[in-house]
Amino acid sequence: MPEDAPLTEEEILASAVGELLPHAATIELTDYDPSWPDLFRREDERIRATLGDRVLLLEHVGSTSVPGLAAKPLIDMTMVVADSSDEDAYVPALEAGGYRLTIREPDWHEHRLLKGPDTNVNLHVFSEGCSEVGRMLAFRDWLRTHDDDRELYERAKRELAAQEWKYVQNYADAKSAVVGDILAQASA
Repeated sequence: MPEDAPLTEEEILASAVGELLPHAATIELTDYDPSWPDLFRREDERIRATLGDRVLLLEHVGSTSVPGLAAKPLIDMTMVVADSSDEDAYVPALEAGGYRLTIREPDWHEHRLLKGPDTNVNLHVFSEGCSEVGRMLAFRDWLRTHDDDRELYERAKRELAAQEWKYVQNYADAKSAVVGDILAQASA
């Protein structure tokens, strides 16, 4: 299956840690909130205090990291550890701090996703050297400096968000085409 192919329902359910309830609704987007970077910084400090030098990289990514871009009110963070498949090295410490492991994707970059304890956070965890991290940072950085593509992405997000989605992952997958087009332009 191609890297950007939408996940099937079976794949979505297989990656869930615990029960995954269908979303079965539209997606809430809000205008950019200048408090989002502060929320990231608070979580960054909490995670670094918990994991110390096990955190090799921790970045604010996703739409809340791009000033002026409408987003789901959810702070996406990308963390790099030595080996994301070695959950014992970081998950128990994060869980003791209130984080909750919700997604395990061994077939997709050994990705793990944890939800934040008291802030709506998606903490994406990858291994050192993972290409997806560079892709996420390149997309964020491009949108921060290219108003036309940021506006294009926001229009696409708003159109897609107005539709009803069984799982939020379906909405994320639907954005793949416009993300791919923007990334192709960024790397040209």
